[in-house]
Amino acid sequence: MKVILLERITKLGQMGDVVDVKSGYARNYLLPQHKALSASKANIESFEARKIQLEATNLETKTEAEALGAKLDGQQFVVIRSASDSGSLYGSVTPRDASEVASAGGFEIDRKQISVVSPIKELGLHNMSVKLHPEVIVTIELNVARSKEEAELQASGKSIQELAAQAEAEAEFEIAELFDEIGAAADEFGDDDYTPAAKEEAVADEDEA
Repeated sequence: MKVILLERITKLGQMGDVVDVKSGYARNYLLPQHKALSASKANIESFEARKIQLEATNLETKTEAEALGAKLDGQQFVVIRSASDSGSLYGSVTPRDASEVASAGGFEIDRKQISVVSPIKELGLHNMSVKLHPEVIVTIELNVARSKEEAELQASGKSIQELAAQAEAEAEFEIAELFDEIGAAADEFGDDDYTPAAKEEAVADEDEA
């Protein structure tokens, strides 16, 4: 089906181009979204008569989008979600979620303007594209964490996996120190005299010291 584009469409063409597309794509998306008109003789003539006005409107909306994009591009928004210790989310973060946190941050963005390469199902920092205009696309970053404190750590460059590994290493170190203290006490008392009660007393003495 041939249509005349009313705005720039990625991989299709520029405003005013007459292109051939699949009928379903035209009827289900391009035409109802007012992004194109069927390329009939009457519609082509109508477009030519309105071309200057359409180009002026497009330029105006593009300028507004560029101004917003300059403020929005690179912005980071925090999304708090429940997740397992390994960092896997109980669900996923969607463009709707991104739209809500961006709006809460002072940027009115429709979820339909936001796209993600793959579903976000892990804690961490994730990028999403925001199409403010057919010719203006910017990137925002979602900081998905279980708490604001965790989000701050992630923003500083630490991943949840690194934090978990660090906590595990600290726990193992504390256990190793405890065994070292018990071993040292055993050497001091000797195997025969080192009863369980003496062991407990030695460890208590070590803690007080």
